[in-house]
Amino acid sequence: MNMPEISIVAPAYNEEASLEAFYDRMVAVLDKAGIDGEIIFVNDGSTDTTLERLVALHAQDSRVVIVDLSRNFGKEIALTAGLDHVRGQAAIPIDVDLQDPPELIPELIAKWREGYLIVNARRSSRQGETFIKKATASAFYRLMEKFDPQSTIPANVGDFRLIDRKALNAINSMRERHRFMKGIFAVVGFKQAFVDYDRDPRFGGKTSFNYWKLWNFSLEGITSFTTLPLRLFGYAGILVAMISFCYGVFIMTKAILFDDPVAGFPTLFVAVSFLGGVQLIGLGVIGEYLGRVFNETKNRPLYFVNTLYAADQDDAVSLRSKQAVSE
Repeated sequence: MNMPEISIVAPAYNEEASLEAFYDRMVAVLDKAGIDGEIIFVNDGSTDTTLERLVALHAQDSRVVIVDLSRNFGKEIALTAGLDHVRGQAAIPIDVDLQDPPELIPELIAKWREGYLIVNARRSSRQGETFIKKATASAFYRLMEKFDPQSTIPANVGDFRLIDRKALNAINSMRERHRFMKGIFAVVGFKQAFVDYDRDPRFGGKTSFNYWKLWNFSLEGITSFTTLPLRLFGYAGILVAMISFCYGVFIMTKAILFDDPVAGFPTLFVAVSFLGGVQLIGLGVIGEYLGRVFNETKNRPLYFVNTLYAADQDDAVSLRSKQAVSE
């Protein structure tokens, strides 16, 4: 079969409310612009009717490819699975919830044809998001820029972008278990461009991300791409030692020169509590990095595919316990 030029990659977890609307808008964009493309849906262990609806779309349109994962692996792994199955010369990851407009795709492709290997869709506005969500997102991007200036993650850029095959091969070669895709997209470099757009509210359904998950996601990004937190606790240890030494000299001076009695229990309690807290936080940071090393050494597959509904076959091909390895 002829390989498509563009592969749309759309992870889906319980997206029955938005699925048909997303497909209709995506197909309308591809047909109107004359884009030779495929739409790769990754069913990330949905518990609603998402898979059944996807199978129905596959039956009526050979451009629809379904990668049905064996369970819910999370969005970052689901996106990786979709990128592993890309056959086109460029891939465009996009969410099914229609916050990112499919109508922007022709502009991304136009930039790509100018010679850019990665074309980022940058959000000019973020409708439907709370002030806290916007503020924390802005703070996260600033923090990541301070932590790792060599591979800066573009602010207000999500997964929605165009990735040329050359850049995609580089991205797929990085198989770490703790995946922070925004960081992986940024670290590969290559010639990049930006297309601005206004982000819409969700078309339907509810997001699976709450503030606790977003907090853990932020920690994932920080610990995956910088060791600065470890270095900071080294600096904190030096600072605490210097303060303790200066305070000890101060206490001794008062006792010797002014015959001032040393307050025993309060001083000891404060010092032990403070140092104990610093040590526990430091051990927690070390534990985060050690846990990642432990997971990497197990070398488990990133995901397992239950069934692949491919464009070049009528029947589903069972790929149980398939390990995805990017060549």
